[in-house]
Amino acid sequence: MVDEQERQLPIANVGRIMKQILPPSAKISKEAKQTMQECATEFISFVTGEASDKCHKENRKTVNGDDICWALSALGFDNYAEAIVRHLHKYREAEREKANQNKGTSTQDTRDEESNHESEEHTERQQVGSTSNPSEFTVLDKGKSSFTKPS
Repeated sequence: MVDEQERQLPIANVGRIMKQILPPSAKISKEAKQTMQECATEFISFVTGEASDKCHKENRKTVNGDDICWALSALGFDNYAEAIVRHLHKYREAEREKANQNKGTSTQDTRDEESNHESEEHTERQQVGSTSNPSEFTVLDKGKSSFTKPS
């Protein structure tokens, strides 16, 4: 029983996320929280397992965000993959900006880099379908992504 609980998401966090979408006066039963906890944990394990298999086949030991996005699409969760690709892109941009600020980069340098990055993104969007990496995602203007499953 302890091993099973240790590998599940913390129930307090699950309950907090569930409450965010409900009206303030709504109550959530312990059973509902436990059911959602089990489902969310199983979903995460399912997707992570697929990503891990991909990494194993490619002789890599580290699962990264791109692997998770690929796994979501490979398993038929395209809508989730599209949202995660957008989030991952924003996260990486924020990390780059944070690193630049820590290095003492001026605001103008950061703006120039963002402008160059936007130009590169536009070029990438125009080259949809010309990816050389079979697990590479391309974010399109309308929020759609494309991917090619490895054979």
